[in-house]
Amino acid sequence: MDEAAAGQRASPLLAKNDGSSYGEESQSLLEEQEPQGTVFITVGAFLPSAPALCNTESCSSMNGTQHLVYFSGLYLTAIGCGGVRSALLPLGADQFNNDSSLDIQKRRNFFSLFYICVIFGVITSGTIVVWIQENVSWAIGYGVATACIALALIGFLVGTPIFRRHEPHGSPVRSVVQVIVASFRNLALELPADSSLLYEVRRKNTQKSEPKLAHTDDFRFLDKAAIMSDLSLDQDSCTSPWRICTVTQVEELKILIRLLPVWATGIFFCVGISQMHTTFIQQGTVMNTKIGSLSIPAASLYSFEVICVTFWVFLVNKVIIPVNRACFANGAEMTQLQRIGIGRFLMIFAMAIAAFLEMKRLESVQGGDQPLSIAWQLPQYFVIAGAECFTIITQLEFFHGQAPDSMKSMLTAFALLTTALGNYFSSAIITLIARVTGTWHSPGWIPDDLNKGHLDYYYWCLAAISAVNFVVYIYFASKYKLKKAVIQV
Repeated sequence: MDEAAAGQRASPLLAKNDGSSYGEESQSLLEEQEPQGTVFITVGAFLPSAPALCNTESCSSMNGTQHLVYFSGLYLTAIGCGGVRSALLPLGADQFNNDSSLDIQKRRNFFSLFYICVIFGVITSGTIVVWIQENVSWAIGYGVATACIALALIGFLVGTPIFRRHEPHGSPVRSVVQVIVASFRNLALELPADSSLLYEVRRKNTQKSEPKLAHTDDFRFLDKAAIMSDLSLDQDSCTSPWRICTVTQVEELKILIRLLPVWATGIFFCVGISQMHTTFIQQGTVMNTKIGSLSIPAASLYSFEVICVTFWVFLVNKVIIPVNRACFANGAEMTQLQRIGIGRFLMIFAMAIAAFLEMKRLESVQGGDQPLSIAWQLPQYFVIAGAECFTIITQLEFFHGQAPDSMKSMLTAFALLTTALGNYFSSAIITLIARVTGTWHSPGWIPDDLNKGHLDYYYWCLAAISAVNFVVYIYFASKYKLKKAVIQV
């Protein structure tokens, strides 16, 4: 397999399988994006020689306007995807009261339902909408997606008056930079032994309680940003945020630093998740795709994985967590970090199952036997669905819960970013393996004809990477300090 093919197989934005790159993957974005981007794409599909429909000859006749309209729509939908997911998720979670145990359970169900809706949107866009494009009209297919998003926007606007909203104040990025600058400017100052002497705003003459973050002892260097001195405080107690910051500001930066290792291990976890859209499909295409009298396209097994995610969500919320709670006298249950760890661990098994299946498939091919049935792929999809349920959904909930009030959208976007970066890392790993193994093990581990390669070696590598990633995660999760808030008036 050449490097271009390796990059395409590794990136779901390029190709899932032959001939389906634009239809399936464009629609997986469109079902949840802002209408502006889909309107551009729909208009672009009506244009003669539209990029979505062109072949080698007609592509050369496209002008700059056609390119601009169509590809502007694609980029706008991508931007809309990031904006909608990162903003809608914390908005929905904020509708629940943190002081109510019933609302806390409802919020957990909301995160699960949100994620299920997202992946069901991917199935709908990759089947119904693509079928309309293939058999009726590409423009009508895009128009259906645009109409769905327009209805979603109307529903959102109708419900806006009843939403519980927290008005934004300040910039979280600016606050982080201020803490860093103030820490270096106060580098020569000595930290007080009593942390209560550090600077914190205590507002008077207000009836509303303002949550502040409790001081923690790690990353003590950053506490220098909150040291009160004659240089930072004048006689009127007015402060320069670039000279002195509050303890709450300092703790917000500490939370970001603590979350970074958890976030980084999420990227390597998503490398395994990305295999469902790339190498799992390639593996399925060289297997016997008939189950009984039905011919099952390899890409359609993703629908089975979505059903499995729904099953795992029900199993976790209705069986595993209640049973776990009943096992402890005080009613405790698995923490979010423990559930994320279980997902990391399941990923090791998912990759090992895929590797073992590929070993058996190659043995059957070399022995002249009938190709293995594609049904043997179902166990690896089932296990990876469990990993997705434990890790992805819980990670969204965890990042939202740990995020300071001013950073919930930003940290939710960071949690979602692991999926995109996981796809890029997967592409990089495949490209590297194709280049290295192609020099001393021709035609390499992942050639165009998988029967001549060793895809199983690649899966074993991913299993090893997942195992190391799990150990690293356990180390940082065991040292993680949860956010502590205090209420001040």
